[in-house]
Formats: sequence, C-alpha cells, structure tokens
Amino acid sequence: MLYSFPGGKAMKAKGLQLVTILAFLLAGCFPKPAPSGRVQVMATNSIIGDVVKEVGKEAINLSVLLPPGADPHSYEPSPQDLVKASQARIIFINGAGLEEAFLKRLLENASPNAHIVDLSEGIELLPFEGEEPGEHHAEHEVDPHIWLDPINVITWTNHIASALGEVDPQNANFYRRNAEDYAKKLQALDAWIKEMVDKIPPERRKLIVDHMALGYFAKRYGFKQIGAITPSVTTLAEPSAQEIARLMELIRKEKVPAIFVSASANPKAAERIAQDTGVKVVTLYMGSLSGPGGPASSYLELTRYNVSAITEALK
Repeated sequence: MLYSFPGGKAMKAKGLQLVTILAFLLAGCFPKPAPSGRVQVMATNSIIGDVVKEVGKEAINLSVLLPPGADPHSYEPSPQDLVKASQARIIFINGAGLEEAFLKRLLENASPNAHIVDLSEGIELLPFEGEEPGEHHAEHEVDPHIWLDPINVITWTNHIASALGEVDPQNANFYRRNAEDYAKKLQALDAWIKEMVDKIPPERRKLIVDHMALGYFAKRYGFKQIGAITPSVTTLAEPSAQEIARLMELIRKEKVPAIFVSASANPKAAERIAQDTGVKVVTLYMGSLSGPGGPASSYLELTRYNVSAITEALK
C-alpha cells in the first residue's frame, strides 16, 4: 500500500539536497584518483612497498622486488624481477647502500625513462658504528635502516607523493592527500612509541642485537646499541669466537635481559649466547614485513610489534 504525505515533494527535494551534500563530504574524506591507466611502480622491499601503497592506493600497479624475509645483502633479482623493472615508470629504493648488492643489475634493466627515487634523500644518515666506540667499517659508512624511525618515513611519503604526481599529474592532489593522511598516522605512532618507552627505566634502555640495525630507533627514543653478535649492518657476517666471548662478558656486565634478533636472520648464535648467559632471545621485524596474516604485515604493525616486544623485554 502506498501512502502520500502533505509536502512530500518538498521533503523529497530536501532529502536529495542532503544526499548531495553528504556525497560531497564523503568524496572529500575519501579521495579518489582520476580515471586513467594505473602507474606501474616498483619498490625494492616490502616495507617500502607498503608505504608506496598507502600513498598510491588504487591509482598504481605496484610490484615489490624482495619477498618478505629476503635479505637485501644477498638477494639476486630473477628474470621476472628484471622484466617488471623494465616496465616500471618509477622504482623506489631505500638508498644509503641497502640495495648495493643488486641495484646495478636492476638499473641496467630498467626503462631509460624510469624515475629512480632514492627515499633516503633529505634524511640525516647516521654513521655506522662498529663494536668499539668510534670504529667505522668502510664497506658500510652509513646505517641504511632509516625506516626504523617513523619520522623518517614521513619524509618517504613526501618523496613518494612528489614522484607519483610528476608522472601522473592529474592525480597529484590525490597522492598528496594520501601522503598527508598517512603522515598523521606516523605522527600518532611516534607519540605512542614515546609513551611505551616511558615504561622502561632509562638505565635499562640498552640494546644487544644480532646486527647493528637499530641506530635510528635508538637515537629517536633514547636507547643505546651497546653490542651486536655481528658488529655490522648486514646479517651475512659471521662472528668470531673472540667476538662472542666479548659479547657474553658485556651482557653479564651490563645485566642486559635480552638479545634482539631480526626475523630474517639465523638465530642459532643468539640462542647459544642466550643459553650461556641466561637471557632471552626476542625476535623483531627489522628489514622486512612478515607477510599477510603475520604480526607485521604492514609498516605500522611492524613498528607496533617491535616496540611492544622491546618494551616487554626491558621494562
């Protein structure tokens, strides 16, 4: 049965006006890209890929070179990887020497018109410190693990939005809005980390790691990397018996309760040291996401997981 009401046409007109206004407001809250072909882009690792995806969203077609858990220091691009590189209009790299093992071959196969975006540009790079204070290793003059400080990732978002907007100008505002939205999440993440770190007494903010990867995190949040199983920025180096003995002595002297190990590294040396010194081995995601369904399937989740694990081990 149909009913009619006095003033029904007026009410209908007002309703249409409200729907139109609501649609306009929602369009502003959830920006959409202009209709065009997706931009072909490549990221060298899963962490970079996740941030690129947050900025580019459905306007890009993203391929990620290194699968979750792969070590950039030993990775060899496959023929399929090189084909994808040749098709990419933009290749986003971390820079700071991280991709040194395969970058030359990758770029040799890239399109001559491709934009190579070094995300480390504009970031203050930390010198890599060896096991002894002031000791530098020539093969790694700077620490490449810049993403472990979320404020550096805000710089990434600016680089990504600018590069995407340059090759796809009709969607430049879309990319910029996405970058701004994600930067707000990173700022909130930074504030949360500071709250978590406040739970750890200052005298316990000492890090023993499998390799020297936490320099940017330590500087930002008031920690000290006081020792490493392999005093290098790569997980490929093997510790000597003398280095292990010195580290065990340091652990006992400083009363450090945990060794933090990258999820992509072999934990055997850490487990042996932990057994002999009575400390815990704590896994962190330092150089790669965990993959879908894991505890670190995005950069934000990776950081929350790591900070929670560090706080729980040291507080």
